[in-house]
Amino acid sequence: MSVADRIESLLAPHPFDRVEHAIATSAAEIAQLRGTPLEMGGKSIVMKVDRVGFCVLAIRASDAIDNRLFRKHLGARRYRFATLEELDQLTGLTPGRVPPFGRPIFELPLYVEQSLADNDQIAFTPGTHDRSILMATSDWLAAANPADIFAFAKDH
Repeated sequence: MSVADRIESLLAPHPFDRVEHAIATSAAEIAQLRGTPLEMGGKSIVMKVDRVGFCVLAIRASDAIDNRLFRKHLGARRYRFATLEELDQLTGLTPGRVPPFGRPIFELPLYVEQSLADNDQIAFTPGTHDRSILMATSDWLAAANPADIFAFAKDH
């Protein structure tokens, strides 16, 4: 079963819309194709954190990580992006296709940035470049079951 199929199965108890669109790889391009604001998009980053191991970070597509806030909250000294090989081993996906989920989709904890959690709705790609899911953020959070939600985005 594909990652997208596993996500849709996990989301089945919750209302969501599936939007098919042209293949796109950037968050801005995908937001434009699905007709949603960039801030509504949930972008995912797989990181290796010295105190945690590998994890998935979900942040608004319009935002960037604030290094100080992120390290301070997790008590981490160092973190780095997963390499392409590690990303493939951990998720079976390439950059730009990783959805904002940890367990049970991936055997990784999920950390959600507070401003994304505060959105009324979220839009994300479920492991493909040609499909998006739109749903209430509260329903996504109930299904995604993050390990923690905290502020780690830079102020814009």
